[in-house]
Amino acid sequence: NIVAIKEASGDIGYAMKIRREVPELYMYSGNDDMIVPVMSIGGKGVISVVANILPEETHNICQYYLDGDVEKARQLQLSMLDVMNSMFIEVNPVPVKTALRLMGYNVGNLRAPLYDMEDANLEKMKKAMTDYGIKLA
Repeated sequence: NIVAIKEASGDIGYAMKIRREVPELYMYSGNDDMIVPVMSIGGKGVISVVANILPEETHNICQYYLDGDVEKARQLQLSMLDVMNSMFIEVNPVPVKTALRLMGYNVGNLRAPLYDMEDANLEKMKKAMTDYGIKLA
């Protein structure tokens, strides 16, 4: 009854082996930085973290690709790469919840054993967000 797989190995060669061995499975990128590469081997979209803070842009990467505008999808993904990477600078969901808080959303507190981001990582994430044009509250 399995119909899809979230491919989050970060290894496009491994993802290609899955596509070759089980071509009937729908494949979704489980890594935000691999959306276009996974779609290039038949992936259908993404199970995303960055979509929590950039939902329209994440949707657009997939839609541009599906519409045949691979270059536009690639350029958008590349432009978002620093923000995508900043969402994984510490253990998930700490960065994404912190990012949403910085954007003014009330997403509640982190629960143990999670803890606030290290100052240096927080500054890197803020820089990636503001460089991309995300307004912080």
